[in-house]
Amino acid sequence: MTRIFAAGLLLGAGLITSAFAQSSDYKLGTIDIHAPWARASVTKTGAAYLELANHGSAPDKLIAASTPIAAKAELHENKMENGVMEMRPVDGIDIAPGGTATLKPGGYHLMLMGLKEPLKAGGHFPLTLTFAKAGKIDIQVPVEAVGAMQGGSMSGHDMPGMSGKSMPGHDMSHK
Repeated sequence: MTRIFAAGLLLGAGLITSAFAQSSDYKLGTIDIHAPWARASVTKTGAAYLELANHGSAPDKLIAASTPIAAKAELHENKMENGVMEMRPVDGIDIAPGGTATLKPGGYHLMLMGLKEPLKAGGHFPLTLTFAKAGKIDIQVPVEAVGAMQGGSMSGHDMPGMSGKSMPGHDMSHK
């Protein structure tokens, strides 16, 4: 029994390491792109998330995204209005000098519309990000489980230092 338990712990640690190894970092000029990820989807719509850090002395702005796996990729923001979470397209996401911008569930994100096929957990896809000053960069985005709340989170399960909370009242419809 002890051997089975120990083997389970090792397997679990390997899965956690593997999930975190999928998170890649990219650099474009003074912009760092950290931990891109997406949730698996069951429809022709999905979302991608990541963190942007500006190590320069001038502001920059994420102004566009594209991917060959979707008809359209748009920058969106979820915002609470009159007690209802609404999602709206935005013309860009500012990154202040020395600052960060986090694209995550419930906030800014990249909306992928017209997916050629639903996103599958364990897969990945190419994504091109366009910045006002830094230019364009191609990255790879790993796909997490449907309920994931962050990349490498083992499908959103509660683990120390990781978020696995759902968002009650979260309306993902376009308004």
